Amino acid sequence: MKKEYIVYKLSECAKQACRIDNSLFTSYNVKRGLRNEDGTGVLVGLTKIGNVVGYEKTEEGLKPIPGKLFYRGYDLDDIVHALLKEKRFGFEEVAYLLLSGELPDKEQLASFKELINDNMPLDKKTTMNIIDLEGHNIMNILARSVLEMYTFDPNPDDISRDNLMRQSIELISKFPTVIAYAYSIYRHSTHGRSLHIRYPDEKLSLAENFLYMIKKDYTPLEARMLDLLLVLQAEHGGGNNSTFTVRVTSSTRTDTYSSIAAGIGSLKGPLHGGANIQVVKMFHHLKEAISDWTNVDEIDTYLTRMLNKEAYDKSGLIYGIGHAVYTISDPRAVLLKELASELVAEKGCEKEFAFLELIEKRAIACFKKVKGDKKKVCSNVDFYSGFIYEMMGLPHEIYTPLFAMARIVGWTAHRIEELHFDGRRIIRPAYKNVLNEVPYKPISER
Repeated sequence: MKKEYIVYKLSECAKQACRIDNSLFTSYNVKRGLRNEDGTGVLVGLTKIGNVVGYEKTEEGLKPIPGKLFYRGYDLDDIVHALLKEKRFGFEEVAYLLLSGELPDKEQLASFKELINDNMPLDKKTTMNIIDLEGHNIMNILARSVLEMYTFDPNPDDISRDNLMRQSIELISKFPTVIAYAYSIYRHSTHGRSLHIRYPDEKLSLAENFLYMIKKDYTPLEARMLDLLLVLQAEHGGGNNSTFTVRVTSSTRTDTYSSIAAGIGSLKGPLHGGANIQVVKMFHHLKEAISDWTNVDEIDTYLTRMLNKEAYDKSGLIYGIGHAVYTISDPRAVLLKELASELVAEKGCEKEFAFLELIEKRAIACFKKVKGDKKKVCSNVDFYSGFIYEMMGLPHEIYTPLFAMARIVGWTAHRIEELHFDGRRIIRPAYKNVLNEVPYKPISER
């Protein structure tokens, strides 16, 4: 048999070996995707960090309610509106809150910001290694850079609380720099653009520093908008795929860098962190496919065709619509929509924004018409985040890394909790084998 044929042969055999009758999941009461039959998540742990609320349980079943997101017991809506009222950056404050469980006072926050800025620069060897790690996917470079940090850490395997907190702060600080440098090198090697390695400015916030390092010039409104996007995406409970990945790997007592790299790998997937890019691509397509951006009938006809797998990528999906927990509304999407209006005016994108809002409204109505009332859907955070990034002039290649730049706060907070609560044990669920025993045949008889 030719060597080249072996891969094809193995693939064909695996096709049959992977088949599992769907009825078996029901007969063995398997919670596919760790979801119950009513769509709720299977309870696998307890946390005091984030709380995602999209429904209430009643005697009649699940009752959809407007979505709420809490950080350490504080309503995210209250946090964001307080930051807007006081016109200040809030990501560092939220990071302090999620890591410690307490809101900082002015002196504590100032010291924490200084600590973040002190750790933001990369040493020369790390910078040179990023240059050597040329690649087309910034998330891949980010994961490799995180794994490399193990080498430079004097105590990489120490899981004491103090050491975990030190590692967490360093990772939160260095993510913006790694992402900015990785994109600059990608742009240089792929598009022949000038290579800029800008040193972070200790007088700037984390959001400002990222914009400075990646494109130098930015407006104050862009910096505030990015800061708020980071705040909104910093944490989302222990059940989202990437955070659960971090908790599962942390439960084995592996090192911080291996666990966070696993979380990055999870977030990279298009069904998780990569969804905002899918929304942007879909929106560009709809701007071309629909001639009248105000015609409800034309929009409904096309969206219905998408749901019926007859248009666009024929996946049957309208990207950015629907969420595993939120039903009536995703609080992050509501806040983004509210906050985006000022930036829309600054960038002169009123017509496009009105079209996006109409797509959101009609997509929900079309989903109900095609799928029925059994499941309520709303727009999620990805529906508006990509559009806002694009208005800010940020490249598509860093949309998912920006998600990681925010979520590293939640990941590290959950890792610390996973390794330091009483009664902790390795996470080890069960899988039922549904294949009958087969007698072994000597190779001469096969």
